[in-house]
Amino acid sequence: MNDESQNKMGSPTPEELRQQVERTRDELGQTVEALAGKADVKAQAKEKTAAAKKQAAEKTAAAKEQAAEKATAVKEQAAEKATAVKEQAAEKSAELKEQAAEKTAAVKEQAAAATAQIREKTAQAAQAVKDKTPEPVQEKTAQAATQVRESAARAGQFAVDRTPDPLLEKADRVAKAARANRTPLLAGGAVLVAFLLIRRGRGRNK
Repeated sequence: MNDESQNKMGSPTPEELRQQVERTRDELGQTVEALAGKADVKAQAKEKTAAAKKQAAEKTAAAKEQAAEKATAVKEQAAEKATAVKEQAAEKSAELKEQAAEKTAAVKEQAAAATAQIREKTAQAAQAVKDKTPEPVQEKTAQAATQVRESAARAGQFAVDRTPDPLLEKADRVAKAARANRTPLLAGGAVLVAFLLIRRGRGRNK
């Protein structure tokens, strides 16, 4: 058998071998391209994921920064309002105190003026009565007043001698209050109250 008969029985010819090699190269190239494409898709996906994470982080950081800025601005505004309210309250309080002081001073002045007028009128009335009263009557009045004071002193001493200590203490407090006020009318009232207390004490002792 020669070479031609062997080729006819199934052995590939050089041309066929070259064709097979070319087909194999083409298939390998397609396979490599496919693998490269898949690898490129994974890389792109990773890049997209990384980019998305980066954008999310940047947005989160920006949102936090904006929130912090707003919170700081709100705190500053609140502090400014609180300071303004305090200042207004202090000003109003000072105004009210000043007005109260002015009113108090005015009332005191009016009271002092009224008291002075009353004293002046009382003195004038007393002087007028004294001027119109004859001297004998004035002397008799002075003698009678002296006798009344002496009688009251004797009666008071007698009552004191026979009055329990608690009642004496009450009468003493009333008399001190009358002296503190320095008003003859109140002093007379205190003596009257003390006398009534003494009489009531004597009635209980009986």
